[in-house]
Amino acid sequence: MSETAPPPGAPGVEPRWTSAAKSGIGTAGSASSRVWFALSHGILNEIYYPRIDLACIRDCGLLVTAADYFSEEKRDADGEIRMESDGTPVFELVNTAKDGRYRIRKTILADPFRDSLLQDIRFEALKGEAEDYGLHVLLSPHLVNQGTRNTAWVDDYKGHGLLMASGSYGYSLALAASVPWQDRSAGYVGFSDGWQTLKRGEGVNSAWLRAENGNVALSGTLDLRGSQGRVLLTLGLGLRPEEAALNAIASLQQGLEPARRRVRAIWQGWQAGLEDLDHVSPARGTSYRTSTAVLAAHRTGAFTGGAIASLSTPWGYNKGDNDLGGYHLVWPRDLVETAGGFLAAGSPADARGILDYLAAIQEGDGHWAQNNWIDGHPYWDGIQMDETAFPILLFDMLVRAGSLDAAEARRFLPMVEHAASFVLRNGPVTDEDRWEEDAGYSPFTLAVEISALLAAADAMDAADRPDAATLLRETADEWHAEIDAWTFATDTELASTLGIPGYYVRIGPGDNEDGPGLGGTVAIKNRSAQEAVLSAKMLLSPDALALVRFGLRAADDPRMVATVKAIDHLLKRDLPNGPCWYRYNNDGYGEHEDGSAFDGTGVGRLWPLLTGERAHYELAAGRPEEARRLLAALEASAGPGGQLPEQIWDGADRPEHELFLGKPTGSAMPLVWAHGEHIKLLRSLRDGTVFDTPPQTVERYLTRKIVSDRRFWRLNHQRHAIAPGQILRIELADLSAIRWSFDGWASHDEGRTHDAGLSLHVLDLPTSSLADGSEIRFRLAPIGGPWLEEDYLVTVKA
Repeated sequence: MSETAPPPGAPGVEPRWTSAAKSGIGTAGSASSRVWFALSHGILNEIYYPRIDLACIRDCGLLVTAADYFSEEKRDADGEIRMESDGTPVFELVNTAKDGRYRIRKTILADPFRDSLLQDIRFEALKGEAEDYGLHVLLSPHLVNQGTRNTAWVDDYKGHGLLMASGSYGYSLALAASVPWQDRSAGYVGFSDGWQTLKRGEGVNSAWLRAENGNVALSGTLDLRGSQGRVLLTLGLGLRPEEAALNAIASLQQGLEPARRRVRAIWQGWQAGLEDLDHVSPARGTSYRTSTAVLAAHRTGAFTGGAIASLSTPWGYNKGDNDLGGYHLVWPRDLVETAGGFLAAGSPADARGILDYLAAIQEGDGHWAQNNWIDGHPYWDGIQMDETAFPILLFDMLVRAGSLDAAEARRFLPMVEHAASFVLRNGPVTDEDRWEEDAGYSPFTLAVEISALLAAADAMDAADRPDAATLLRETADEWHAEIDAWTFATDTELASTLGIPGYYVRIGPGDNEDGPGLGGTVAIKNRSAQEAVLSAKMLLSPDALALVRFGLRAADDPRMVATVKAIDHLLKRDLPNGPCWYRYNNDGYGEHEDGSAFDGTGVGRLWPLLTGERAHYELAAGRPEEARRLLAALEASAGPGGQLPEQIWDGADRPEHELFLGKPTGSAMPLVWAHGEHIKLLRSLRDGTVFDTPPQTVERYLTRKIVSDRRFWRLNHQRHAIAPGQILRIELADLSAIRWSFDGWASHDEGRTHDAGLSLHVLDLPTSSLADGSEIRFRLAPIGGPWLEEDYLVTVKA
């Protein structure tokens, strides 16, 4: 080895995550392995260790050189990928150089016996002889979500030549090979990494043995003489460098086949216990078993506990370390959608594990964080009411499926009670809708909240809590009765153009000078300043279909039929493989018009999961063949390897950005939520009914047609009016006295709130006989305290 020298260029260029467009996701599925991995562009991308939310490398790929020749397989080869068997994450990759000079075959899997990953590589020269070429490994450590503050070095440990790195949190990696290394080096990305030196024709610089504290890369030239072009690479991980080295060496000595046999047994055994939904669809792009494998591979541990949204960082190549989490975080909403996918696939134990996890990470006041790391630590701090309501619905689904007996259900009663109390006290307005952007009355959130209140009422009945159950049902009825006032727009230009009476909007702003609901404007996120505001009455979303999905409206309700017409007019796009929808008009979350990556602003693109949601609506409307057509469109949106993306491209092909009409964009892929929707749609089509529609809402609002004559008032939701014949209910957090007058304080009455359970105290005022134009004035006083000075006014209006 030549004389050592420090590599130039410290600390390297600003680090970036790699492409979010994954073609494969895998893990061993054993308790002995804490490694998850992602594949794209024919190479290994991120490896996650020791938790599924902690990325430890950016990528690991191969470079091919010859006389006056340099090729990088991820850019210069056309790749194919497949699972070795359907639903088992052992991946076979074939990368053929675009210039026809070489082919690289790979088998990639996680070692089920230890914390390491194996790549069995076969290099084939298609032009010339194998010895004419050099094969080199390029590895970019990003230990524990950090592309900076890594140290890389070349080492010989217990007689094995290794490439090694450690990060600022102490975790380490080691790369071993079954053939000797001709040269090895450590350098700084963009200056002294192996890509730079090989591209310049200088080879791997073996004088650079250590790169300290930066964005570093490891490089090694493989000696393939006598190997018939075949090499096994093992990447070990550990808390200390020695542990990482031991795992890499042990996997190397074990070889590929024992690991492959064990992974096959684990995954095929799990898949064998699932529902047979394989023949519901011809699977033009993604298969049922691909979706079940995606769900399971995003779980932490051996298929139990939490699950993240995606092993990817959307537009990762455009983001540095300021986006630590990407989508490898837990969103409670996505997690319940994942649990629904497991239930639909016939794995209630996996769904039950998710409920256990949700109960453990619930916040003390009853809500769930917007998202969190796997250990339960919140990442973003927004409040999304559907994320607090969804776990109640999961509990109810498990009870109805017979997966929780009475004793087990009682164990989750505190979780349900605290969540329902939070929804009661803080809903129906949400601080953020399901797209995490705007506050107000969202049809989607309202549907989830109301369904959850009714499910929680059943739980209170089972616990012999009749007062709490009554309060929950009465509140659900009140909110259900006001959905139209809050979210149904009439007399608009769009309604006139389409010849419809009105439509449900994306979101009605919270209380404003015009009263709650549809007055005012909505801020459009991710757009330039001049495009950032739109009238609430002109902002639509397929979110309104949730009113049917959750049983609050019939599919043939004239209001829904009109809304679907408006949604399709503004948001539907017919593609060669079938229709798809935007999440709302003027959306800015997506690539720019020229195809460049989303960078905080952009143009929203089409969401395949919305095609799945629309298919469920069509099934509810009695049109199963249309639902099957939409299923085919959803499946055809998949990328290589059958992964379903967050968004697909809606414009002319832009090959320079890898954007093609109807195919994945640079957003998250796979999106676990989309795969969960895919599985539920397969189950719904097989059963002939929407799988996850709550029966409580259907029975109460579609069959019995319950209509509430109450309207609530509380300090955080001060309504201005009620209609003649309605009862005004005052809801307060504490036991209070209330003094009211219907004649401008010429006379008055007094009463006390009563404890209705679930941290809410209520009093119904006798307002049902008041005539149109009457005024209701009232004051409040804490029990034992003075009357507060503020005089509240509610008017009776026809």
